[in-house]
Amino acid sequence: MPRVSINLMLDAAVRTDPYYADMTRREYAQAMGRHPKYWVIRHNVYGVALCRLPESFDKYYMGIEASARRNHKKAVREGCVFRRIAFNEHLDAIREVRQSTDVRQGRLMPQDLRSGAITPCKDPPSSSPLHDYPYFGVFREGKMLGYAGCFIGGEICEVEQILGHADHLSLGPVPLLLIGIAAYLYQSHPQVKFFAYGTYFGAGETLRRFKRKFGFVPHRVDWELGDSPAQPSSLAAAPSSGDTAQEGK
Repeated sequence: MPRVSINLMLDAAVRTDPYYADMTRREYAQAMGRHPKYWVIRHNVYGVALCRLPESFDKYYMGIEASARRNHKKAVREGCVFRRIAFNEHLDAIREVRQSTDVRQGRLMPQDLRSGAITPCKDPPSSSPLHDYPYFGVFREGKMLGYAGCFIGGEICEVEQILGHADHLSLGPVPLLLIGIAAYLYQSHPQVKFFAYGTYFGAGETLRRFKRKFGFVPHRVDWELGDSPAQPSSLAAAPSSGDTAQEGK
């Protein structure tokens, strides 16, 4: 599989709230820890589902599969809207998305999601585009159809939460989330080179096929905590909209 090096730019995290330096260290430790099943390999080194972002959003959009573009266009045509959100302003809607089905991809969802348990987000706002944890939502006529949350650390944006409302998946909220996040990265986080969506080989074939549609294919990753490059004016501190949340398929 292709081998890449990803710089988490830990040194740059000191420019914002210490929370983000701690989160970056946790992400690195988790990636480099032993795999829970195959202890001889690292947890998040082999088979990371990555999309290497090209130089422009247009090239990214034309690089994903035609079926992914059709899913996206259908969502837009149906009146679905993507935006960054404040997580704590949508707790009831997020709970409804989580509880819309007990089973996803043939697997029973964790008990906390099925029970509707939800904890308000306490993440401090980030003052740097190099590190953040934004949430996003897809809405139609004011109703949340999906949400997602992403870790942004230096050169990577990793989707860590993504769920869609089970009653509205046919409208395409999850494709709109993924493509919307990619567009957001080009606009607000131009240092991000890699868009990640979990691991590839641990997913079932249906989910693997879904990931491939959007350009997420298995890679071997050499993780670097790393120094940050000099921050150009285009990466001046971006305003934070606070906590946000979204879910997908």
